[in-house]
Amino acid sequence: MNNLQVRFKKEIAGTLQKELGLKNVMAVPALSKIVVNMGVKDAIADKKNLEKASVIMAQITGQKPKWASAKKSISAFKLREGDKIGLVVTLRGRKMYDFFERLISIVMPRFRDFHGARKVSFDGNGNYTLGFTESTVFPEIDPGEIDKIQGFEVTIVTTAPDDKNGFALLKALGMPFVK
Repeated sequence: MNNLQVRFKKEIAGTLQKELGLKNVMAVPALSKIVVNMGVKDAIADKKNLEKASVIMAQITGQKPKWASAKKSISAFKLREGDKIGLVVTLRGRKMYDFFERLISIVMPRFRDFHGARKVSFDGNGNYTLGFTESTVFPEIDPGEIDKIQGFEVTIVTTAPDDKNGFALLKALGMPFVK
């Protein structure tokens, strides 16, 4: 187990239980999974773009991404049902905590003019989504090797029943929110 996971079980869960007024320690919200997804811009025009993006995603997450297919055909975009247009990685357990710790301690401070994560990005069920315009903020990525800047999305799924509990969990885990 890594530092954040151990710290959550020993310290953070107890303080969260008191803060939220929960009677049972099993009712304390926790991280369930982290989903990282990337829609590749020119995946239909050139399949090599999807493979390049796959390498970048694997470096960021430490896990090989799954290719996501189009659910329906859209003629205006020359898109057919079943075309591979994106990448998805689901992180759980130790990799999830490692990624989250790296995200809040290394990646977020590397943004220019970063004033904190927005509080409005919760979905109503305690899950938080964070969008990145480029992958070069991750230290694993060499900016010289990237020919196309690709954005991606990180969704932090929690066991919290609502946004208030989800916010309290992420705040306790060290997520830097806007003051």
